[in-house]
Amino acid sequence: MALTPLELRPLGNTGLKLSSLGFGASPLGNVFGVVSEADAIATVRQAFNLGINFFDTSPYYGGTLSEKMLGKALKALGVPRNEYIVSTKCGRYKEGFDFSAERVTRSIDESLERLQLDYVDILQCHDIEFGSLDQIVTETIPALLKLKEAGKIKFIGITGLPLGIFSYVLDRVPPGTVDVILSYCHYGINDSTLEDLIPYLKSKGVGIISASPLAMGLLTESGPPEWHPASVELKAACQDAAAYCKEKGKNISKLSLQYSLSNKDISTILVGMNSVKQVDENVAAAVEVATVGKDEKAISEIEEILKPVKNQTWPSGIQQS
Repeated sequence: MALTPLELRPLGNTGLKLSSLGFGASPLGNVFGVVSEADAIATVRQAFNLGINFFDTSPYYGGTLSEKMLGKALKALGVPRNEYIVSTKCGRYKEGFDFSAERVTRSIDESLERLQLDYVDILQCHDIEFGSLDQIVTETIPALLKLKEAGKIKFIGITGLPLGIFSYVLDRVPPGTVDVILSYCHYGINDSTLEDLIPYLKSKGVGIISASPLAMGLLTESGPPEWHPASVELKAACQDAAAYCKEKGKNISKLSLQYSLSNKDISTILVGMNSVKQVDENVAAAVEVATVGKDEKAISEIEEILKPVKNQTWPSGIQQS
């Protein structure tokens, strides 16, 4: 059955158009439970068939397993390379952080081999708050510019949790050097602080990717994993909101995703997916929000429950994997 195709949105000044829903490939690295190769291939194929054209991974996810699995799955699609957009990262590895020019230069060659690609569309410095931001500016990004000249990457990005890192770097590099930022857990029903940064990012011509609309599991019926760094108060409020939704026959995860998708200034909402069922549900939610709109009433009721903890974040910590 033909679904409405997913909306495509421009990514800053890159010329790329990303599907409003992006495929987060960290689960393919067995980060949230084991995913077989056959399931990984079927999941990526379903995503691509339903209009998702953006796939994001990192050598850190599953200690390189996510990149390998995504590489096999993309190859299995058997479609021309320009039909999908791939982003991977550098600087964060199973062994720790290393943003040196030498390491990130080696990193892209390793990633391309695992992904079975000649180039990636975007290479992002991964969780830069754990490194020296000045090293990112003076050493890492210049090394990435050389990779761009060599044709191994098309665009350069930076990722992390604290929003202040983005302006710190962008204010210290020439305009047009950094093409994309990836922010996570700052554009959802419980925390929409990314919104304050959007005018600044647009003025810099930087594309915006927002990940983890479910706040790393806070906005789900099953609740967050044990290691989640949120406060007890924030976890409790999110559990109350999830229970309230369930009582009303609604799903908090779907509503949260639709809330995030409805801001057109954000190029794509990245969601980790590890099964055909998850892909189907997420795409259906995205198509619904594009055609019917989001459930304003239910969302405002959840916002009311979460008001006491609105925009409460947590310090960056090493996420467990």
